[in-house]
Amino acid sequence: MAESKLARLRAEHRWFDHLIRAGSRYTEQYGAHYAAAVTYFSVLSLVPLLMIGFAIAGIVLTSQPGLLAELQAGIAEAVPGPLGDTINDVVKQAIDSKGTVGVFGLLAAVYSGMGWITNLRDALTAQWGHAKADLPLLKTTLKDLLALLGLGVALVVSFGITAAGGWFAHEVLEFVGLAGAWWAQVLLKASSILVGLVANWLVFLWVLAKLPRKPVSWRSAVKGAAAASVGFEVLKQAGSLYLSTVTTSPAGAAFGPVIGVLFFANLVAQFLLFITAWTATARENALRDPPRPPPPAIISPVVEVRSGPNPRTALGLVGTGLLLGALFRRRSR
Repeated sequence: MAESKLARLRAEHRWFDHLIRAGSRYTEQYGAHYAAAVTYFSVLSLVPLLMIGFAIAGIVLTSQPGLLAELQAGIAEAVPGPLGDTINDVVKQAIDSKGTVGVFGLLAAVYSGMGWITNLRDALTAQWGHAKADLPLLKTTLKDLLALLGLGVALVVSFGITAAGGWFAHEVLEFVGLAGAWWAQVLLKASSILVGLVANWLVFLWVLAKLPRKPVSWRSAVKGAAAASVGFEVLKQAGSLYLSTVTTSPAGAAFGPVIGVLFFANLVAQFLLFITAWTATARENALRDPPRPPPPAIISPVVEVRSGPNPRTALGLVGTGLLLGALFRRRSR
């Protein structure tokens, strides 16, 4: 009864049938397993990125002693006591060893980034229904490195569009003298969200169309990128709400951000792979099933051994003998 009802719902609602097909593709292509691998390398990449950030901050703070003093004073005021002194010591050590930290951070970032982009490309390729092929190592590594750089450029462009759009809208409100109006602030917030959606759409369009190892057309990824853009914005708002709620307690302040990063990274990875499966199983993108090959031919030789002629042959021989006997008798007369 449940199966017939499900089949009826799928027949009546195309969007529901599409979701079912996307879920089946996600499950059959091990979406959760791929998401776990992407999450691991995502979190692993945070450490070298923080190292590079410390190195850059060290270079900036070294040339700005006044800014360094303000930072140390702010840390001592925000975290008084021995813990504040420890944090200031860590900052001083990071500044003193900024060159070493930057080099090791860059090498670690390249390693973890390559693992991240490799698993991400394999996961996206699987959700498009393409089998994993044996590819040459050097050529594949080079393509993965170029894909990583391309994604980095796409992210920079996305953040640049978001920042420029928000700044431009704020400047316009300042220029016309409406910066203090509540409705203008609401309009500014809505416009920043809209610009963020456009920026996210560009990034997801790149991810869905260019990161799979098999070519995918831009047109095939347009709808999926739009859905991913809206969903990712919702996830960001939920993540910020989660962190603001968890960090209110001492235990949450210590472990909440770490758990939040892990949970958010895995949620985004699963969401992206499901959107890819949803895009790939659309009717205009679904791969046509190849015709089934004919069953294999079975050759089985049959050897028949007979001790004498079959009935038809025997009857023919008897008839021939009678005819010859009659002819011979006529001639003998």
